[in-house]
Amino acid sequence: MPEVLSQTKKLRIVKNNKIIDGKKVAQDIQKELKVEVEAWMKEGHRAPRLIAILVGEDPASKKYVENKMKAAREIGIKSETINLPDTTKESEVIKEINRLNADNSVDGILVQLPVPPHISERNVCNAVDPHKDVDGFHINNIGKLTNNMDTFVPATALGVIELIKRYKVPTFGKNVVVCGRSKNVGLPMALLLHSDAKYECPGYEATVTLCHRHTPPEELAFFARRADIIISATGVVNLIKPDMVKPGACVIDVGITRITTENGKSKLVGDVDFEGVSKVAGLITPVPGGVGPMTVAMLMFNTFKAAKSLTEGNNNKN
Repeated sequence: MPEVLSQTKKLRIVKNNKIIDGKKVAQDIQKELKVEVEAWMKEGHRAPRLIAILVGEDPASKKYVENKMKAAREIGIKSETINLPDTTKESEVIKEINRLNADNSVDGILVQLPVPPHISERNVCNAVDPHKDVDGFHINNIGKLTNNMDTFVPATALGVIELIKRYKVPTFGKNVVVCGRSKNVGLPMALLLHSDAKYECPGYEATVTLCHRHTPPEELAFFARRADIIISATGVVNLIKPDMVKPGACVIDVGITRITTENGKSKLVGDVDFEGVSKVAGLITPVPGGVGPMTVAMLMFNTFKAAKSLTEGNNNKN
């Protein structure tokens, strides 16, 4: 399993406070990566390079990309955003991806999702060279993950795992409920948590129940009440309520939805009734400030991993 612990001499373990501070952990990881990147460059290597492709003018996507590029700069990763109009054809996006695939100075490529409706997310994700696929969305990398092989793990799933590790949440033999079956978040988390620890990409030996939008509410509540860890990534506001949570359970909220409050203000909320569930749970992530910053940090981790892997591969060719 690719992990920050393998790159750094010291892993900051977080004390078990009630609130899981994803922002603080992400900052720790970025500081650790900065040290590693600096050491890497002192050995004579060039700075890692990350390119993002943004199709269209979606405000949320633009903000996400800005956050990623800012984190890259702070760590010492060269970054660049290629902005394409929302009228860009799928073939033109893939042509741009192929150009970056062939550029040996580029280590990581990400296509910011969602893309406009006339473009297939699957086609553009599979066009990225798997060795530069720092999002971990290429079918080859997802396939490797199912077989416990070393690969790029999707950044959000990897971020959740890192929070579980750093807060020392037990997983061996524990019951985990993952709400959401997306191939980018829910499924990768379920794969990591349920699988055997003995392989190249070790799993976490939990008993995992994977629920989704067609799981009847009473069934979801039944499974959730028995879970030691609940991870929700559905985008359904207040899906996880206090009476669904076992006292002392760890609750990780991956969902993020912008709502309008009664006074007309905009607010970001997750899948979890934070106010109510926080009174029952042993550990809980807030929204914002929980999983979101971890996604960015682990994308940087994957970019540095790609740079090292590509450099090693090129050296082996010489």
